[in-house]
Amino acid sequence: MDHIVVIVNASAGLGYCGGWTAALAEKFRAQGVEADITLAKSGAEMIARAERAVAEGAPVVVAGGGDGTINAVASVLAGTPARLGVLPLGTLNHFAKDLNIPLELDDAVANAVHGVAAEVDVGEVNGRIFLNNSSLGIYPDIVRDREAQQRNLGRSKWPAFGWALFAALRRFPFLSVRLKINGEEHLRRTPFVFIGNNEYLQGLTLGARERLDSGKLCLYVAQKPTRLGLLRYAVHALFGRLREARDFDVLSSQELTIETRHQRLRVATDGEVTLMTPPLCYRSRASALNVIVPA
Repeated sequence: MDHIVVIVNASAGLGYCGGWTAALAEKFRAQGVEADITLAKSGAEMIARAERAVAEGAPVVVAGGGDGTINAVASVLAGTPARLGVLPLGTLNHFAKDLNIPLELDDAVANAVHGVAAEVDVGEVNGRIFLNNSSLGIYPDIVRDREAQQRNLGRSKWPAFGWALFAALRRFPFLSVRLKINGEEHLRRTPFVFIGNNEYLQGLTLGARERLDSGKLCLYVAQKPTRLGLLRYAVHALFGRLREARDFDVLSSQELTIETRHQRLRVATDGEVTLMTPPLCYRSRASALNVIVPA
C-alpha cells in the first residue's frame, strides 16, 4: 500500500481531535493509500513538515485547510516535482474551486489519490508566493485590524471584519503608487491595488478564473472611489467578487513593480498579511506547481 503525506491546519479551532484524524486516515485507506497525517498548529509547522516531505522525496503532499494553508504548503512544493493534493477545509476555497477540485471531503480525498497532475502558475512578490491574489491598501489594513480584534477582544471573524471595515471607511486611506508594467509607468493615488495570479473573469467576478496557466499576472487598480465605492471593493474583495470594472485600470503582464514612498507596506497574499519593503517586485512563475485535479 502506497504512503501519502497529509498536512492539516489544526490551528483554526475546528475540533480536529484524534478521532477526526483516525477517520481521515480511514478515508485514505479506503482509496488504497496509507496517510501520514500531521495536524499542524501553525504555518511554520506546516512549512517544516512540507519541507521534510520534499527532502524525503515524497511524490504527493496533501494540504488540508483554507487558501492560506494551501498557500503555505504550496510555497514549499513550487519548483519541485512533488504534487500538491488539496482538501478544501476553509471558508472560501477559491483555489480549489478554480481547479474544480471537489469541496466534499470524501471526494477531495479520492481526487488527491486518483486525480491527475496539472501544472499551474504561482504569483510571487518579493520572494513570497500567492496562488490566488495579492493586494495593497485597504484590504491588508482590514485583515490586520480584524485579526487584532479576534485575538485581543475575542470577536468572531465576521463581526470583527465589520468593525474593521467601519474603521477603515472612517480613515478612508489612499496610497500613492508608481506602477511599472509592460515598459510603462503609471502614477496612481488609490485605496486599493489588486494583483491576480492569472486573469479573473470579466466583470471582475474575483474568485473565478478560467485558467491558471497563462503565465500572466493581472493588475487591477481602483481609481479614487467614493466611500460607498470603497465599501463595495472591501466587501467584494473579502468574498472574492469585485463586480464593478468601470473604476479600475486592468493590465496584465508576466511581471510588474510597485513603488511607493512608504518604507514598509502591508501586503496581503492569499489573505495572509506581511510587512514588506518596497519596491514590490511581482512576477508570474509559470507552471511552477503540480496540483492534483480531477481527470
